[in-house]
Amino acid sequence: MLFVFDCDGVIVDSEIISSAVDAELLGEAGYPISPAEVTRRFAGLTAVAFGDIIAAETGRPLPEDFFANARAEIDRRLAAELRPIAGIHDVLDRLDGRRCVCSNSSSKRLRISLEKTRLYDRFRPYIFSAVEVGTHEPKPSPNVYAYAIEQFGVEPREALVIEDSVFGIRAARSAGARVIGFTGGSHTWPGHADLLTEAGAETVINRLADLPKVAEALAAWEGIGD
Repeated sequence: MLFVFDCDGVIVDSEIISSAVDAELLGEAGYPISPAEVTRRFAGLTAVAFGDIIAAETGRPLPEDFFANARAEIDRRLAAELRPIAGIHDVLDRLDGRRCVCSNSSSKRLRISLEKTRLYDRFRPYIFSAVEVGTHEPKPSPNVYAYAIEQFGVEPREALVIEDSVFGIRAARSAGARVIGFTGGSHTWPGHADLLTEAGAETVINRLADLPKVAEALAAWEGIGD
């Protein structure tokens, strides 16, 4: 079995930081919104898609320097505050299978986050940025998941994706992979698990410690090999 992890909100607890920064800057730009609402509506989207939605709702684009300022502030806070999701190092020790990371974040951002949390060496070189591989299409396109599956030479149903966003789950399902939803990040909200299930997750966990047993059960159910 191939274990495919999303990054933000699944192995690093970064979504809560990004949403707080985005909410602050959106408020300054005249679009008041809470960090929780940013997470619920925009988690898993690229900056371009994020900006397009705001522009469509307000009738005007965000300031030209909005995303540059947001990236700089998020990077600053990640460097100071980022923590791994609880249990990720332990679960990587326990998992019997190949693993990789598939994210909409850039390779630069992924390296910052994974090195800060001592996870970079646990996944490299199999750390894939959706906008830098395959067709360069971000989630909810299946591009990054299809690319990872191809790199490992497995059947899509032999890939088990762990995702915390609706858009990521749709991407993984479109690639033919199986998907476990994850709600163990600090950014989770009431109804999060229901949305992941509706998007196509076969089950939802809120502790990474549960992943090995759940993966074993799913593999036995569908007859997926090692």
